[in-house]
Amino acid sequence: MTADRDYYNTVIAEEGPDSATLTFPPYAPERRIPLAGREIRIGRRSSSQPTPPEIDLREPPEDPGISHVHAVLLAKPDGTWTLVDPGSTNGTCMNGSMDPIPNNVEVPVAAGDRIHVGAWTTITLIRGEAT
Repeated sequence: MTADRDYYNTVIAEEGPDSATLTFPPYAPERRIPLAGREIRIGRRSSSQPTPPEIDLREPPEDPGISHVHAVLLAKPDGTWTLVDPGSTNGTCMNGSMDPIPNNVEVPVAAGDRIHVGAWTTITLIRGEAT
């Protein structure tokens, strides 16, 4: 996952309610997280949640557009994955589109797909490169 300048520029161009206060982070190192388990929550930890999400986007620089449970990756028995947005505040988009995926609908994902969440975060699915 990375802070994606192109996605951020698109978010700002859409002129959402908080776009005037958003600033792209000057330093945001790429992070890699292996997808292990049946359910991978994408979000940001909070004191009200007993366990943090597997992909915790509260790490600096914290993306202000991320919900506590923003989206979920679900492993399927055949080895494929689907993505679900359980009703995040700002929506979840894919592959450069600014049209959010429908809430509570499983959307198939594969290697190379890009998941856009928040104001600047893009998660790219890469098969077999966990570090």
